[in-house]
Amino acid sequence: MAAGAGRDVVSAPAGGVSSGSAVADPVLADPFVESLVGAWGSWGPTMTRNARRVAFVSDRFGTPEVFVQDVVVAGSLPTPTRIRLSDDPVIAVSWSADSDWLAVAVATDGGVRQQVWVVRPDGSDAQRIAGSRDQHAELGPWSRSGHRVVVTLPSTEPEQPARSYLVDPSDGNRVDLASGDLIHILDLSVEERLVVLRDGGRGHEFVVIVDRLTDEDHPLLTSPWAGSAETALIRPSPESESSPLIAYLSTEAGLPRRQLVAMPIGPHGWRGTARVLAGRDDAELEELDADDAGRLLLLVWNVAGRSELDLYDTAAGSFSPVPGLPGQVVTHPVLSRDGRSVLATVEGPTRPRELWRLDTAALTWTRVTDGPTLPDGLVEPTLETFTARDGLTLTGWLYPAVSSGPAGRSGSAGPSGSAVADAGSGGAALIHLHGGPESQERPTFSAQHQALAAAGITVFAPNIRGSSGFGKEFVHADDLELRWSALADVVDAAHHLVARGLADAARIAIEGRSYGGYATLASLAFTPDVFAAGVSVCGMSDLHTFYRDTEPWIASAAATKYGHPVDDAALLTALSPMRAVDDIAVPLLVVHGELDTNVPIGEAHQIVEALRARSAPVDYLELAGEGHEYRRLESRRALVARMVEFVAGALGVGAERR
Repeated sequence: MAAGAGRDVVSAPAGGVSSGSAVADPVLADPFVESLVGAWGSWGPTMTRNARRVAFVSDRFGTPEVFVQDVVVAGSLPTPTRIRLSDDPVIAVSWSADSDWLAVAVATDGGVRQQVWVVRPDGSDAQRIAGSRDQHAELGPWSRSGHRVVVTLPSTEPEQPARSYLVDPSDGNRVDLASGDLIHILDLSVEERLVVLRDGGRGHEFVVIVDRLTDEDHPLLTSPWAGSAETALIRPSPESESSPLIAYLSTEAGLPRRQLVAMPIGPHGWRGTARVLAGRDDAELEELDADDAGRLLLLVWNVAGRSELDLYDTAAGSFSPVPGLPGQVVTHPVLSRDGRSVLATVEGPTRPRELWRLDTAALTWTRVTDGPTLPDGLVEPTLETFTARDGLTLTGWLYPAVSSGPAGRSGSAGPSGSAVADAGSGGAALIHLHGGPESQERPTFSAQHQALAAAGITVFAPNIRGSSGFGKEFVHADDLELRWSALADVVDAAHHLVARGLADAARIAIEGRSYGGYATLASLAFTPDVFAAGVSVCGMSDLHTFYRDTEPWIASAAATKYGHPVDDAALLTALSPMRAVDDIAVPLLVVHGELDTNVPIGEAHQIVEALRARSAPVDYLELAGEGHEYRRLESRRALVARMVEFVAGALGVGAERR
């Protein structure tokens, strides 16, 4: 379909759109794109108590499901056992302390709201214990003994508190655990008396410890008490401590970046003095885990997007850097209960997510899961540094366009054996904007980036202000009215490509998802002369209607980041692309999931309708049965194929690649 044809496209027969008629549009088969999009992965490991078996999530059959297999240190990799619960995509899985149960988070109908299921490791006794089409449920941690799992039910109405429960899957018994505005349970003490939870809006979180015996609660940290903490663990104190327990946190409270903080705690609200155990000027502590005895901690640092690992001996107070990381990015690390091994998800730009095992004594890595065969010629991105107009240093990952014979440009051999375009030759380029905005662009596997580069389009994925991974000041540098500076960063990224000779100023497209989709629409509306085309994937087009229609708990959390829907109404109006929709004149592709209730589908419909009303060049792709994340293979295939076709057509890039 030519750019600007203005047709609705759906990825499955079911599901229509409110703006115009739905037209079936089969995706042309492209073996290269098919192999990229179909490159399945394995992630989110969880271990039995003895660390001999692992459960994880994999999309090897197209949709994320639960798999269970043995952990084999030597010999051939075993074939995992598939645990089927329903047709809905799986988000996460967690093994109970006694190894009798698995708890599974499932995307209801593929949408934003989630259900929590429990199932035996052999696939028997599967049952849904929380969540429905009308009620979102959040899977929390298991108790550290036995098999009771935390489930949190966010509010469904404004001013209504969220509630957390301990649920026993064997009899369905549900016990009240905590309540609060935006609570997330982080950990429980082994006897279940103390509960650590996080509360507060985005960027303004605080950690609370609840004593269930005395029915008292207080901030875990004292001065300052506020600051984000993605992880907080309660463990026995080292012998050198006078307190019985200690809480280990990855937090930025009172600090420039997330660091490892230890807080001695005890019964009846007693707290010692918090101290920083580990911090780096060049990195943030992104992941943290501990063995049951609290003798060994696992630290994963985010260093400008790449991962580095340390093991920390709490008794000796010593660190051991982990060498030989088998990929650039580590997520979902799990330290075994005895501290002898780690299972983690590892990936890189040319390799999808896989599970690897670390022997914590020998510091050696072993592959746990297999992976797909990928085509040759994938691009290894490089980290670019550039300066915003106000002097702030920014970075981004550059995927140079691949030269591919008659239709490509001359180039030199790339890292994977392909030919990449010569720096300084200019050409077609696309700026990709990640979501969040508190997310981060990292050197992970991206079928989209690789397919665009293979089509002859250079991809630049910057981390504009507001991104995570660069410290507290940077992540808050786009709050409220500072969002204008973040949007200026997008334009500065385009200017950087031109100044470096990496792009022709007249052939730069912009694309993003979620918040990045919003920033795409805002860039096209507020700086209409900069970009030649745009792709907005599940982006907000009007911040007022976003607040009106999104889930209540999402709206409550967003006010500290975007602005309050009443108190900051004028700011939200000024920042909404719909107010300047008539200034969008370049070809635009809008993509949205049918069941998205995070950024509701009305955000897509209203901007498409407004552009069509004045015959502006706009295409629309609606993905049936998908929410805010596109988890099914057919949806990912439709998205990547349509995006490559649309951007290549809009920028005048030839279709012949290989």
